[in-house]
Amino acid sequence: MEEELLSPEDFPSLTELDCIRIQEELACRVVQKDDFGAPLPRTVAGVDLAYWQEGEEERAVCCIVVLDRESRSVLEKAEAHGMVRFPYLPGCFAFRELPLVLEAAAGLRERPGLFLFDGNGVLHPRGLGLASHASFYLEAPAMGVAKHYYRVAGAEPPLLGDAPGSQADIVAEGKILGRALRTHAGVKPVFVSVGNGISLDTAAQLALALTGPESHIPAPTRLADLETHLWREKLRNE
Repeated sequence: MEEELLSPEDFPSLTELDCIRIQEELACRVVQKDDFGAPLPRTVAGVDLAYWQEGEEERAVCCIVVLDRESRSVLEKAEAHGMVRFPYLPGCFAFRELPLVLEAAAGLRERPGLFLFDGNGVLHPRGLGLASHASFYLEAPAMGVAKHYYRVAGAEPPLLGDAPGSQADIVAEGKILGRALRTHAGVKPVFVSVGNGISLDTAAQLALALTGPESHIPAPTRLADLETHLWREKLRNE
């Protein structure tokens, strides 16, 4: 029988060993195949966070921007901000970010067909980065597209061609953890990984399709990133 999800309100009381146990249990439940109920999701929500310091307090804002997959037009936005109550522990970043992610997601009028995180999914030491962890709480498929390579033991950054659309799998101990993807010629690659309820092939396809000429990262997370910077400046000045 699967354990119930722990309330984010209880995260601050967890030890590092508690976090690892939770990640290992949830990682066994990740589904690496498409689970959309349709060929591809109609709406994609980009998720990103920004941090700042106020005296002794660390604070953050989470912004979610929902786009129509085909037109890339913005359908709605949501944000949540507050104090970060969980310490920095390597490999346990989701426990810091999930409370604000869920609060922001609760402000959306409609649940998106897919959540796209600026971060990782199964490309993680225990196979459960933020995109995977959040999917269980959001009850929706999710994927990660990271701007920087997250080095997992046994996995080296793959060699990648310079042509737009060049791809190469990230492999450790014979297991595919993610994929390096070059969205434009002459730019740094992004690193795509399954969160939950999606295949790696579909995640890479969507990451490429959602990336416009203005940036090397997909539009949903690019716009969410811009929103976090605007909100951070606004909140800092209040």
